[in-house]
Amino acid sequence: MSSTEPSLGGFNSIRVLVPGTGTRFRCGGLSVALQTARLLSNIRSTEVVTYQDRQVDHPFLDDLLQVAASEDRSLWLVSWGFHVPQLLRRLKGRFVVYQAHSTGYGFDLPPGVPVLAVSRNTLGYWGNRAPRNPLFLLPNALEPQWLERGDREGRGGPRVIDVLVQQRKSSHYVLQRLVPALRARGLRVEVQDGWVDDLVDLFNSAKVFVYDSAEHWRAAGVSEGFGLPPLEAMACGCVVFSSFNSALADTLTPGESAHQIGQGLLSHDVERIAAAVANPRSWKLESSRLYALIETYGEEALLQHWSITLAELDNFFALTASTSEPLLLRSRPPWWLRIRRFIRAFFRRLPIS
Repeated sequence: MSSTEPSLGGFNSIRVLVPGTGTRFRCGGLSVALQTARLLSNIRSTEVVTYQDRQVDHPFLDDLLQVAASEDRSLWLVSWGFHVPQLLRRLKGRFVVYQAHSTGYGFDLPPGVPVLAVSRNTLGYWGNRAPRNPLFLLPNALEPQWLERGDREGRGGPRVIDVLVQQRKSSHYVLQRLVPALRARGLRVEVQDGWVDDLVDLFNSAKVFVYDSAEHWRAAGVSEGFGLPPLEAMACGCVVFSSFNSALADTLTPGESAHQIGQGLLSHDVERIAAAVANPRSWKLESSRLYALIETYGEEALLQHWSITLAELDNFFALTASTSEPLLLRSRPPWWLRIRRFIRAFFRRLPIS
């Protein structure tokens, strides 16, 4: 195992970049960035840096860039999808890594910029797009409240909500067709919209949780980055009906840890969900396997992965700073493969006789 101590040639602090921390930036990406900063502060000196809104409680990027790149011993962590190319240009010559949540933004990375993928879906995307950049897999962590207060054993009293749906990211099918059909079946369906003071308490009150984000992300043009809500629901003992798009396939197994939503027929969904409401235990993952899955994404487990990864990054940057050897580049396929791909694309467009 690599040492977690900083090397003489690497970085001695970490800066996590976000556009701002105010309410207009409130989203899953901001929550993850702030959680990442809190986790990393257990390993190295870490601070949150803003680059759009100046805030009295955080340093501002423009001010910090007054220090020459050659004198900067910080590791800069960028993650805000559409802003990444511009931030990488501004941070050129410094130690910088990309914490990759979603895919589909369309940009390429400069050689040598490490990628910290939060899912295997994202890892595979960058493994194809940037195969010579250092690649790491570091999933997002569940916040401690989900492990500490989640009612996985159903001992917290009766669950008054039969089916819980979060309106944000949910599909037209779920909101406009499934929810009315479930209510017509006599089930109590809660559609949560807006801010909730205690999400753990809300999830602990539900028997079934429905999450269907494929339509939302297709419209957005990017992928489901990690998909924490189904894991959070499982941590609270809910039966999960979900889509399996992008990063959701990392953690959810159809028919085991979760069940597919929109499986062919509306009536089929209604019957399965009604059965899960009537007998939740028979639709959930066996307890020991559920606990093992949830703990895999606990902060303690992820902190160990971060420690090892930071040591590897530190050694990588120390080496690149001390050598004149050029960074590896992504090679182009040979000319004959490019011609064959062109010919295949041409014949695919021809009508079938």
